[in-house]
Amino acid sequence: MSDNKPEVSGAEERTLNFLEEIIEEDIKSGKHGGRVLTRFPPEPNGYLHIGHAKSICLNFGLAKKYGGQTNLRFDDTNPVKEDVEYVDSIKEDVKWLGFEWANEFYASDYFEQLYLWACELIKKGKAYVDDQTQEEIRLGRGTVTVPGKESPYRNRSVEENLDLFERMKNGEFENGAKVLRAKIDMAHTNMFFRDPILYRIIHTHHHRTGDKWCIYPMYDWAHGQCDSIENITHSICTLEFDVHRPLYDWFVDTLEIFPSKQYEFARLNLTYTVMSKRKLLELVKNNYVSGWDDPRMPTICGIRRRGYTPEAIRNFAERIGVAKRDNVIDFSLLEFFVREDLNKRAERRMAVLNPLKVVITNYPEGQTEELEAVNNPEAAEAGTRMIPFGREIFIERDDFMEVAPKKYFRLAIGQEVRLRYAYFIKATDVVKDVDGNIIEVHATYDPASRGGNSPDGRKVQGTIHWVSAEHAKKVDVRLYDRLFTRQDMDNLTEDEDYKDFLNPESLKVVEALVEPDLTTKKPGDKFQFERIGYFCVDSDSTDEKIIFNRTVTLKDSWAKIAGK
Repeated sequence: MSDNKPEVSGAEERTLNFLEEIIEEDIKSGKHGGRVLTRFPPEPNGYLHIGHAKSICLNFGLAKKYGGQTNLRFDDTNPVKEDVEYVDSIKEDVKWLGFEWANEFYASDYFEQLYLWACELIKKGKAYVDDQTQEEIRLGRGTVTVPGKESPYRNRSVEENLDLFERMKNGEFENGAKVLRAKIDMAHTNMFFRDPILYRIIHTHHHRTGDKWCIYPMYDWAHGQCDSIENITHSICTLEFDVHRPLYDWFVDTLEIFPSKQYEFARLNLTYTVMSKRKLLELVKNNYVSGWDDPRMPTICGIRRRGYTPEAIRNFAERIGVAKRDNVIDFSLLEFFVREDLNKRAERRMAVLNPLKVVITNYPEGQTEELEAVNNPEAAEAGTRMIPFGREIFIERDDFMEVAPKKYFRLAIGQEVRLRYAYFIKATDVVKDVDGNIIEVHATYDPASRGGNSPDGRKVQGTIHWVSAEHAKKVDVRLYDRLFTRQDMDNLTEDEDYKDFLNPESLKVVEALVEPDLTTKKPGDKFQFERIGYFCVDSDSTDEKIIFNRTVTLKDSWAKIAGK
């Protein structure tokens, strides 16, 4: 069964985005010898999310388009929060999205060079060791309208600063006792220029360098210099780093090193979603979700487990494009691209989530037949399968009404409906329990309508799905929905707790009846349950119980939003 697909303009018709314009101009002018080298520099302190996926697609995609390469560089400068678990997950996510990096680097690869460059700044009179506490430094920075105050340690001699900095490196001081700061301008209008911290003391084991270092560079000190060491031509960051760019350039110019340049684009914001690593970590640690790969999470491993495809994510990233201003993308657009991709690749199967038994009274007792069903009408190469049919079947409870209203085209007393791939049937009567609930429907079938067509040409408007009562298998189906009830999760006030908007209906588990061959599938296999939605086999499945995750429903709400 195909989805109704709204028209979405193809990437081939679009104009160049501003980053492509910059790169093409650089190539045309011969800058960097026409070479393009980008990088993706995640901090290994958590799992990547859909926002990172946009950055990955952009960095790798631009390099590929212009015949360049992309480095994967881990910004492992804070050993307190980082772990090899996150390193491994990041590499898996990048590969899953379909990209290969030219080189795998770590900021820790450059700790020695960063230290030497810091010493060079000290020798130039551009850095000093400060003994103030973090609170004193914070208060001394002033505000956007009030200049900062110079540290009492700002005018130490070069010799004293070099000695203290080396002793910091050698582990002579406790955490927080001293920091190294750049010496720039405490009255600068850009707060980042008010003597930013370059190094802090952290006596903690590092996942790669062990206990060799106890001073660690801050992001602003490490980022641009790492880009320069690798000769990155286009350092592409999200928009919140635009205020950091002047400092990035100041370090590069002061050190007179390879002039990497930073460019910023708007990060991805999705409705009904939070992307703060702190909040995502809290959801995991406090068991609001089952883990980083919970299918309700916006993490790449979560959406992979839910059944999203890398092709859908790449198409989505291409469609939303590259902007210079932050905006919010409706979650339904992401779902549209998932539907569009799965519609082409997912085989169809029939599953009943809320079963109601139907007994076809004029069908021969004890007889079973095999009916041919199309695996995917969008892909002829997917072929067909045979499905069993017998006297007793299950249909969705919502597909029957004892007394049908006007324009109700499903099964009802005296009303005929088509069984997908099978026959026309007409309900005759029902069986109820003591409370008056319908527990069984009796119907008759037209033997001449095998395959869903009537030889006399009569029209039957409704088609419903079903499974054979004798052959159907039981599986668990996890029905996932939005994790949050509020659309604009990025606009909460200080008095609002994001956890108050957790959706209590974000996960429902039902026992469903499915075609028998679905119990032979492996984790990650994807299907369209006809008339219901797209589902995939979950990694929690066992030989005794197969579990399916709902990836996305068939209903395309993006079409309504887009006015299609």
